[in-house]
Amino acid sequence: MKKTFQLEELDCANCAAKMERAISEMPEVNSVSVNFMAQKMVIDIDEEKFDATMKKVQKAIAKVEPDCTIVM
Repeated sequence: MKKTFQLEELDCANCAAKMERAISEMPEVNSVSVNFMAQKMVIDIDEEKFDATMKKVQKAIAKVEPDCTIVM
């Protein structure tokens, strides 16, 4: 299941790259793209694992940029 999410308070391109790298290393994630300029994340996760994986994604984002949030 591929979904696009708006990100709020993403402050720099370097942080976006770190988030993308951390999320892409998760085995449940098929693909991810974090775009700093658009403040968006496009993520592809198996539908049956979606909710649990998104919790992990939120934690990974908070580790890199504590103020950044995903708009669901």
